[in-house]
Amino acid sequence: MDRITSMRVFVRAASAGSLSAAARHLSMSPAMAAKHVNALEARLGVKLFHRTTRRLSLTEAGSNYLEACQRILPEIDEAEAVAASQRIKATGLLRMNVPLSFGERFVAPLIPAFSHRHPEVRIELGLSDAQVDLLAGNWDLAIRIGRLSDSNLQARRLGDSAMLVCAAPSYLDQRGVPRRVAELTQHNCLSYTLSPMQGARSWAFGPDGEIRVPVSGDLLANNGNALLAAALGGQGIIYQPHFIVGEALDAGRLVALELDKPVIELGGIHVLYPPDRRPPAKVRVMIDYLAEAFSHSPP
Repeated sequence: MDRITSMRVFVRAASAGSLSAAARHLSMSPAMAAKHVNALEARLGVKLFHRTTRRLSLTEAGSNYLEACQRILPEIDEAEAVAASQRIKATGLLRMNVPLSFGERFVAPLIPAFSHRHPEVRIELGLSDAQVDLLAGNWDLAIRIGRLSDSNLQARRLGDSAMLVCAAPSYLDQRGVPRRVAELTQHNCLSYTLSPMQGARSWAFGPDGEIRVPVSGDLLANNGNALLAAALGGQGIIYQPHFIVGEALDAGRLVALELDKPVIELGGIHVLYPPDRRPPAKVRVMIDYLAEAFSHSPP
């Protein structure tokens, strides 16, 4: 038997002096009400009521237990009300895990307007390129860039970001401009260690990464900003998403290489959240806010 329901039956029966009255109030049969009280007495190992054909009266143990139930049940009701309200009203701490470079450029600037719109939501923004476990880390949501692995997490697509092979004009003036992916083997390729598609030993081309090109270089990094800085300094060629290199391309500080094979399809930008049919309001409003923001200003 559900212990909380049994406690409610007991309190109502003690107040009304009748299991039948308690059953009517709680919309259950008198037999079910009796089962709840019997279950409580069996669990506690004491009699809670003196029973007569006309009325129930509390035993000493029942009186003591009634006082405890009258204190505990309102606290449970309050806790349930608070939890339920968080599904309706956006409140509380929202923990977001976001890739470092993407978070700095595109998520952090959105936070002030979100906080103004939802002042009762506090945000903890975790910036990391590592693939954290949402459930183990108690994160409310995460943004992931690339192809999603199979999981029980819910996902909503926020947008796309094309991959580009880039280098600074100073590097290309010195080393020449590669026209074919095979020529990358002769260049200083600066690689991203957290992705097997742009890793230290090979870069993947073609929509599904079916073309592998051996590469080497004198810098490996687990962060796109570090690779961007090196490329801007003329150190070598990088293979990064548009959201990393877009501003530098627009300013002419980097040049996108036109090669004989297409770049790999990145797989999109997604927001992930735990598998809950009714996620808390704080999660829903943030997901909607991000989708709205990126629809107006794609990364």
